[in-house]
Amino acid sequence: MTASAFGDTAFGTLLCDRPAPGVARITLNRPAAMNAYSFAMTQELQAAVAAFRDDDGLRALVLTGAGERAFCTGGDISGGEPAHSAAVASAPMGHGREMREGMQAVVLALRRLDKPSIAMIRGYAVAGGLALACACDFRIAAETAKLGDTSGKVGLLPDEGGAWLFPRLMGLDRALKMTLLSEIYDAATAAGLGLVTEVVADAALEPRTLEMAAALATRAPLAVRLSKTMMVRAGQISLEDSLIDAQHAVMIANPSADVREGIKAFREKRAARFEGR
Repeated sequence: MTASAFGDTAFGTLLCDRPAPGVARITLNRPAAMNAYSFAMTQELQAAVAAFRDDDGLRALVLTGAGERAFCTGGDISGGEPAHSAAVASAPMGHGREMREGMQAVVLALRRLDKPSIAMIRGYAVAGGLALACACDFRIAAETAKLGDTSGKVGLLPDEGGAWLFPRLMGLDRALKMTLLSEIYDAATAAGLGLVTEVVADAALEPRTLEMAAALATRAPLAVRLSKTMMVRAGQISLEDSLIDAQHAVMIANPSADVREGIKAFREKRAARFEGR
């Protein structure tokens, strides 16, 4: 899949815009279906995330859903547009392939970003929609948002990445309880469980999310990207290997023009102007 410049492609299931300097926003645009994902949406999400990744002028990503009712309610099982392509019906192991090429690929693409991402959650974020939100670095939720895993209600699984993501955010026992009992939580409860980074009044959701994204976009891009990469990897490797990562990273960051600008700005008591060089 070849990525085009962010915002240049007209998608059928997404809206893409740049709401602030250095900030990209992807909006799931199936509000009538509570932004449940179709196979077409997963393909467009992969293209949009890749376009954001490859644009050095974009430094932070906001992911959200259109309308008031939902961020995303998982795969579309309504009988309308399918969550998977026709290959499922014809291939002996088609369901696995379609998961790999569909929402699992989106979750991996978000997790692999070395730029920060924020899920802006209004309404329901459940099942695969919760996994999609958890694939982002931060989750800001409106007070009236509802989060949980409802996949088990219809005999489905946390197969979009939830089985890995939920226990790491909540702990294994709480993740099992949520998934096996198909629990849905209000935003404050979800924050207490570790699923949400910050809860704000409904009216403050977009301003607060964009404020945070804009602040991230003003930070030194090399430092942000290297710091995120180091911290994500640190959860999977030893302290010794993490320190080696740090040694490699400082060889990129410390001699950079951004560090020279940052120190100069500090001494001149002004805001630094980082260019990612």
